[in-house]
Amino acid sequence: MVRMSETVHGVLVVDKPGGMTSHDVVARARRLFGTRAVGHAGTLDPMATGVLVLLFGEACKLSAYLTGQDKTYSAGVRFGSATDSLDADGRVTEERTLPAGWLARETLDRALAVERARTLQVPPAVSAISEGGRRAYQRVRAGETVELAPRPVRVARLELLEWSDAGVDVELEVSKGYYVRAFARDLGATLGVPAHLGRLRRLTSGAFSLRDASPWPPPEPLPPLLPLAQAALRALPPTRLSRTATAKARRGQTLTSDEVESTAGPNEISCWISPEGELVALGMRTEAGVYRVVRGMRDQS
Repeated sequence: MVRMSETVHGVLVVDKPGGMTSHDVVARARRLFGTRAVGHAGTLDPMATGVLVLLFGEACKLSAYLTGQDKTYSAGVRFGSATDSLDADGRVTEERTLPAGWLARETLDRALAVERARTLQVPPAVSAISEGGRRAYQRVRAGETVELAPRPVRVARLELLEWSDAGVDVELEVSKGYYVRAFARDLGATLGVPAHLGRLRRLTSGAFSLRDASPWPPPEPLPPLLPLAQAALRALPPTRLSRTATAKARRGQTLTSDEVESTAGPNEISCWISPEGELVALGMRTEAGVYRVVRGMRDQS
C-alpha cells in the first residue's frame, strides 16, 4: 500500500481518455502519487477527452483562479436524435429521419450566429449543478423533472470546421460554466431537428493545452509536477517579494509598495513570489496601495 504524503505540491496536465470520469482520474492520481490532496480545475464528462488540469497539495488553493479561465473545445454535433444527457452516452429520447439535402449552408450559418451571440444558457438537467442540496443528475435519476435556470455564458469564438446532413464539427472557445452539450441541444433546436453531442475534446484550459499534457495513466517514471509558482503565473500577474517581505507575508502581515515589485492593479489578485521563486501567497493591492494576503501557501520545500 502506498503511504500517503502531505508534501506533494504542484500541477499536472493530463490528456484524459474517454470512458472515465474526472473523479476516476483524481482517485487514481491519489494512488499513483501517494497523496490524498488532489483536485482538478474543471470537470470533463466521461465521454470527453483532452486537457484535465490536476492540482496537488497547495495547488488546490489555485482552483478558483484556474477554473475561471476560458476553455477551448473541438466538438462534433450529430443531427437526427436527441438524448436525455444531451450526449452520445445518454438514453435516446427522440429520433427523426432527416432527408438528404435538408441542411443548407445559409441556414446553418444563421443558426451558428445565434450561438455566437448567446449570453444565457440553460445547463443540462443531467449535470452536477446542485439545487436544494441535491445534484441535478441525482434528481433526474430519481424520476424528477428538472428545469434549471439559465446562466450567463460567453462565446469568444465559434468556428465551423466541417458540416453535412448528419452533423457538424466545430471548435469553440467559451467561458466558465458553458456546456458544449447544451450547445448541441440549442443548435438543433434552432435548426428544428433533434441533436446531441457526439464527440468532445478539450484542447485548452486557460493557459494549459494539449502540448502540456501527459498521457493518462502516465508512464513510469511519473512525470514531474509543475511547481506552484509556474502554474499560478499562467493565470495571475506576479508580485515579487524581498526576503523581509516574504517572512511578513508568511505571517499574514500586510506589505507596503516599497517592499514589493508588482504590476497588479488595485483589487487585482496576484502571485506573491519569494526571491527563491516559491509561491508564498495570493494577494491583493488595495485602493489605498497596501498589499494584503488573500490566501497563504504552506512551505512547498
